[in-house]
Amino acid sequence: MIVLLLAYLGGVLTILSPCILPVLPFVFARADRPFMRNGLPMLAGMALTFALVATLAAVGGGWAVHANQYGRVVALVVLAFLGLTLLSTRLAEWITRPFVALGNKLSQRSAGDGDSVWGSIGLGIATGLLWAPCAGPILGLLLTGAALKGASVGTTLLLLVYAAGAATSLALALAVGGRVFALMKRSLGAGEWVRRTLGVLVLCGVAAIALGVDTGLLTRVSLAGTNRIEQKLIDAVRPVPTASAEPAPQAGQPLPVEGTFPSLAGATQWLNSAPLAPASLRGKVVLVDFWTYSCINCLRSLPYVEAWYQKYKDHGLVIIGVHAPEFAFEKDPANVAAAVKRLGVTYPVALDDDYAIWQGFNNEYWPADYFIDAQGRIRHHYFGEGGYAEGEDVIRRLLAEAGQTDLPGGYVQPGAKGAQAASSGDAMRSPETYVGYARAEDFASGPVAHDDAFVYRAPATLATNQWALDGRWTVHPQDATLERAGGRITYRFRGRDLHLVLGPGTDGRPVRFRVTLDGKAPGADRGMDTDADGNGTVTSQRLYQLVRQAHGTGERVFEITFLDPGVHAYAFTFG
Repeated sequence: MIVLLLAYLGGVLTILSPCILPVLPFVFARADRPFMRNGLPMLAGMALTFALVATLAAVGGGWAVHANQYGRVVALVVLAFLGLTLLSTRLAEWITRPFVALGNKLSQRSAGDGDSVWGSIGLGIATGLLWAPCAGPILGLLLTGAALKGASVGTTLLLLVYAAGAATSLALALAVGGRVFALMKRSLGAGEWVRRTLGVLVLCGVAAIALGVDTGLLTRVSLAGTNRIEQKLIDAVRPVPTASAEPAPQAGQPLPVEGTFPSLAGATQWLNSAPLAPASLRGKVVLVDFWTYSCINCLRSLPYVEAWYQKYKDHGLVIIGVHAPEFAFEKDPANVAAAVKRLGVTYPVALDDDYAIWQGFNNEYWPADYFIDAQGRIRHHYFGEGGYAEGEDVIRRLLAEAGQTDLPGGYVQPGAKGAQAASSGDAMRSPETYVGYARAEDFASGPVAHDDAFVYRAPATLATNQWALDGRWTVHPQDATLERAGGRITYRFRGRDLHLVLGPGTDGRPVRFRVTLDGKAPGADRGMDTDADGNGTVTSQRLYQLVRQAHGTGERVFEITFLDPGVHAYAFTFG
């Protein structure tokens, strides 16, 4: 219910956004008509069409985008007819002769059919095909969730609720507009003038949409700062989670029962094992580890999980890594299989592309560990990095309960290197920072052109934890894509390590890059994916370690320049 309310409020706030301007003329074209037969059906058609198209566009791939483009052309033609018929009664009669079924229903003055419910619904469908709302934080989260989790009733419902919120605010505006127009007609006899003005506005709206103003210029302009309002709503109803765990009972105290082992049937594929099921694992102690291969926290915990597996697998321990993707490219089984091999993961891995196992555990974190006893009961959990000694103690206790004896002593010391080495522990290090507009913060290159190529300029100086794009980029909900060679990303960060999730272009060609720190080659402060001169290459979609400061975690200015176009940049993390 909280998520539905958030989606609805995000839709209501859309009326404050400049992206609503091009469709307002279509909405007000019938402001002087009865609301139940005109305004309401039109808004309902708009909301339903937007929810359907947005769902398809988010999960259906390129074909849905192209289909919507054709639909927009048809809608523009229909609404251009509407604008022309509003300008002149004679012109309306001439134009609508071959289009009686369509033109007359959309024309306000069509004889005997001016209040047609179906005409209003048709106008709403056309408007829904054209509407391209600015994707602020709320809509960005909805579209990102749809892209990650795939098509579902829940996805469409959330988008429909968002559209219903927008329709509500438009309905209020329509009610006010209708009264204003009625007053003008009574007091000034200006009905024909109002009609022609609306015709001009409709044609201006058609022209604005045809020229891409709704997805370009207006997207970069904010009339009322709705992004800040939306982000405050998100923070209020869904605070940023912090990694934690319930304290493990002291020795001699029993571990509590937190639940039962959920189904694993939702896995879309298994690596390193045939499919496993809770029933077949009875008598074994099971550790379920939720992870994803571009998550730095997951990467740093993997060596401990693998070490536990090697140490206790012959004593009744089964470890299942549940790979739940954060970014769309992590849903590719080939990408995951390559990461599993590269990272040296030998225990069974379940691919949870549909989040079925994730939802069965009611999980919300990467990484997350659930400790399950030989009777299939969840006895302990831990979220985030750390707690490794406590986790190994729990494993030993559950194995002992299951009758295992002569367990090996001590704690694992995996000695991980590179990106998998433990964090510096600096509490002041920069936060995880997303490049896509759905979750981006502290961006210093001005307003973002959502899903539209735009030339950004990085400012001369950055404040701590600010970052910027420079060059021609297209910013999407999850990533930014470089359109021309020579584009840069800069970040004024604090931390020992700087990582950036990157991927090559859609053609898979490698992308060369060069990194500098405070304007100089990194030298001894280079990361594992760069040389001392700062050179490196993006060859696959993964996390790249670009900086590891040899001394301390001081504040530095990082810059990466891409020598080839097409790179996808997703998120910064720090250690």
